[in-house]
Amino acid sequence: MHFDFDAGKYAVYVWPAFALTAGAFVWMIADSLASARRWRREAERLQAQRDARTP
Repeated sequence: MHFDFDAGKYAVYVWPAFALTAGAFVWMIADSLASARRWRREAERLQAQRDARTP
């Protein structure tokens, strides 16, 4: 499979837009994973707290 990466006279607009979009996707994925880790730690903390109170 061959991809044509020549954007011609629009390359000055296409490649920065592509890079910005890729950066936004990376940012959203990283932020989502970090948020999921925080929520998981909070849920585990609350579960441990509840288990400690239960006789």
